[in-house]
Amino acid sequence: MSPKQQRGEATVERLLTTALRVYADSGQQGFTVNAVSAASGVSLGSLYHHFGSFDGLAAALYIRCMEQLCGEVVAALTRTRTGRTGVRAVITAYLRFTEEHPDAALFIHASAYSGHLVAHADRIRAAKEPLLSAIGDWIRPLAEAGEIAPTPGPVIEALVIGPAAETARRWLSSTYDVDLAEAARVLPDRVWRSLSPE
Repeated sequence: MSPKQQRGEATVERLLTTALRVYADSGQQGFTVNAVSAASGVSLGSLYHHFGSFDGLAAALYIRCMEQLCGEVVAALTRTRTGRTGVRAVITAYLRFTEEHPDAALFIHASAYSGHLVAHADRIRAAKEPLLSAIGDWIRPLAEAGEIAPTPGPVIEALVIGPAAETARRWLSSTYDVDLAEAARVLPDRVWRSLSPE
């Protein structure tokens, strides 16, 4: 890699790291191109050169955070052997990620409601694909063996990820009194019952 490429990668890294910090410190209202440029010491021209637009930077940050979350959830899921342990692994990994990386988790959850991501929907879908594929690969043999009730894949995804995501969103908002450790104890068995054929 040439020195110019190394400098470019370092600039991208600085912008992404700073953007997450600016969002965590200032929220949606303070998350602006000028704030990120000023905090990072990177010119607006350089920011636009690397990301095309501020929405491009936000989408790249969302993808980075989502890939980190998906990586942890997929790693936990692939170490399981049964439907019940898979559900527990997914929920526990999701909630642990939220607790250990609250800034990234907050950006993931809040960005879903912002306009930054619309123009980058295809890239975002591609970033989520490993998680969706891993869940599909995990579900298929369980469904074929009758361990999971016949349910469309997107509904299974909503049943498994949905409760963990909503719990994380509430914990991050500080509006609700949510205990992530308690949720990690209670949710897996409740979610598993929703998938069980009995």
